Amino acid sequence: MSKERKEERIAVFIDGSNLYYKLRSKELGFKNLNKFNYKGLSEFLARERKVVYQGYYVGVVRVEKGNKKGEELRREQQRLFAHIESKVQGFTIKRGYIMQNNGAYHEKGVDVELAVDLLVGAYENLYDSAILISSDTDLIPAIKKAKELGKKVEYIGFSNQPSFALQRHASLSKLLSKEDIDIFEHKTLV
Repeated sequence: MSKERKEERIAVFIDGSNLYYKLRSKELGFKNLNKFNYKGLSEFLARERKVVYQGYYVGVVRVEKGNKKGEELRREQQRLFAHIESKVQGFTIKRGYIMQNNGAYHEKGVDVELAVDLLVGAYENLYDSAILISSDTDLIPAIKKAKELGKKVEYIGFSNQPSFALQRHASLSKLLSKEDIDIFEHKTLV
C-alpha cells in the first residue's frame, strides 16, 4: 500500500516597501520593478512546493493636491500595484497608509496586516509553511506563535543586509544575493 504524499502548502508574505528598497539599493540596482517577476521569485523560494497564497503588504502613497512629485510617485505606485495584482503575477495587495511626522514618512498598518494574515493562516490551517520577505523585527511575536501552532516560517533576507533577529526566530532562513534574483528582473511570465 502506498500512501499519498501530502503536498506542502506555501504562503508567501512580502513586506512591499522592504523588498522595494532592497531591490532598488545600490548593491542590487534593480531599475524597473514594474517588470520584476514577483511570481517567479515566489516559485523559486517555494522550491516546487504548492504556493497557495501570495500577499504583498505596503503603505499607499497619498498626495496633496498640486504636489507634482507626489502625484508622480502615486502614479508609479499604482502601475506597480497593477503589475503585482495582474493575473500573471497573482498577488493580493494589502494596503496600509503612509503618514508624515516631522518631515519623515512612516508606514502605518502594514506590519499589523501582515502579522494578522500570518496568524490567521496558521490558526485556520491555510498553509504549512510561510515564506516571509521582510526585515521587520516587529513580526517576531507572530513568527513565534505561528511556529507554536506547528507552522514553519522561512525568513528570506538579502545577503547585503540580513536581519539576524529574524534569522534566529525563523524555522529556516535564506539570504539572497544579486545573482539569485537577477533572473527575475525582466523575466515576465506569459
